[in-house]
Amino acid sequence: VKAQHILIKTSPQMPEDKALAKIKQVASEIKGENFAELAKKYSEDPGSKINGGDLGFFTRGRMVKEFEETAFTLEPGKVSEPVKTSYGYHIIK
Repeated sequence: VKAQHILIKTSPQMPEDKALAKIKQVASEIKGENFAELAKKYSEDPGSKINGGDLGFFTRGRMVKEFEETAFTLEPGKVSEPVKTSYGYHIIK
């Protein structure tokens, strides 16, 4: 699949409840084609942030389980609910 994502990392400075609240706030701003702009603005993934959250194409077994399960079951163009992984919270398109 080919996917984009926005990541809000969890850490001692950003506990789970605050990270979840922040990702939900970002999700509420997503309307149609502004996903890439929001990824550039909010995502904490340095590898994909500058590319609008674009992760390119990947196969099964390349991402953490929770992320992969969501990415492979989403319909093309749809945006996920927040997904919790060991990195934090993601919104996947």
